Amino acid sequence: MNKEKYLLRIGISDENLSADLDTLKLLQRHHLLHVPFENLDIHWKRPIILDTGKFYEKIVDDLRGGFCYELNGLFNELLSDVGFTTKLVSARVADGKDGFGPEYDHAALIVTIVDTEYLSDVGFGAFSGGPLRLVLNEEQQDEAGIFVIKHFDDGYYEAAKKVDAEGYRSEYIFKQFGRDLSEFVEMCDFQQYSPQSHFTKGKVCSLLTETGRKTLTDKNFIVTKDGEKTETPIGSEDEFDRILMREFNIARQQL
Repeated sequence: MNKEKYLLRIGISDENLSADLDTLKLLQRHHLLHVPFENLDIHWKRPIILDTGKFYEKIVDDLRGGFCYELNGLFNELLSDVGFTTKLVSARVADGKDGFGPEYDHAALIVTIVDTEYLSDVGFGAFSGGPLRLVLNEEQQDEAGIFVIKHFDDGYYEAAKKVDAEGYRSEYIFKQFGRDLSEFVEMCDFQQYSPQSHFTKGKVCSLLTETGRKTLTDKNFIVTKDGEKTETPIGSEDEFDRILMREFNIARQQL
């Protein structure tokens, strides 16, 4: 992996980085601002193989994005190269019905700085913009909202986002065990091939911006700017492709 080229991909030209909290915040935010969360290869019939070399080619060389296994899998390599102590962890995503997906449903990172652990995630769409300290029941203010880490059943921790004065919405649950990328292969195949996977049901490309977020789906192009949301219907595949190129600099790719 060419660290300098990867850093330039996310808009950072300074290679003199230290493995501290300020650097972690910088790297995570710049990654979210420059590398979109997208599932386009699934719909373009381009197999996603869990290999960090292939992630690098796609994200850095080809200026693409990816989904969680790719984004956090490669970000983990960058953090390790900078000098951070990291581990890839398995998370189970909330289904909105008080349940959670299976193990390996999502890949996230835990980064240790001195004696403090942080949850870092550049592969979950509209999640936190910065790392979340792994402390229990403490509200943490982030540009994306207020988050809290809670104990959950059976050794899991829960990452939740505050939605009103009294309530939280669960994002996912995770254990602190370090995992190897190869352990996510079965779920990665499910996500990209199964008709039950929400990733196979429609295309999405989403990117954090300095003023909010922009998200393109088969049906709408959604821009949130300073808290105001606008939606533009997508009338055709050609229109989707035009917006994809204009807003994300990604052209349709075929095998």
